[in-house]
Amino acid sequence: MFEAQQQKETSGNLGMWIGVAVIIVVVAALAYYVMGPKGSSKNNSATSASGSSASVANADAPKDLRVVNVKMDKDVTGNIAVWSVDLRNMSHTYTYKNIAYQTTYLGADNSVLAQNTGTINLSLDPGEEQTTQFRDLLYPSGTAVFKFLVTGASASQ
Repeated sequence: MFEAQQQKETSGNLGMWIGVAVIIVVVAALAYYVMGPKGSSKNNSATSASGSSASVANADAPKDLRVVNVKMDKDVTGNIAVWSVDLRNMSHTYTYKNIAYQTTYLGADNSVLAQNTGTINLSLDPGEEQTTQFRDLLYPSGTAVFKFLVTGASASQ
């Protein structure tokens, strides 16, 4: 009777030690995964710094910055065009800020009534989406169609 109880306790202790060993191995692997890549990137910081200036030159803001939604209304006086623009950074690498844009106001016959350029003081990290609002210019009389275009931005990694 006592021997059967001792065997059960021994097998329970063995299971506990195996569980502890598995947890230690998992924690060690996780620590290596988390700390390993950071340590190697610190050692190669000189190499990555020289490579980053060349790769930022490859950034293409008009391609990477997608206009998800754009709305144009008039302000309360009915004189100034007010834009609401939803932008998404489709890049996996670059952060874009100081986004340059061009707005175009077209008449019913597709003739250009007015154009304006400016900069949106906004920073978009890779994969991020933000909505911004800004006042543009005096709303041209006879506007039938309006267009918003991203023309450039400052890129960083």
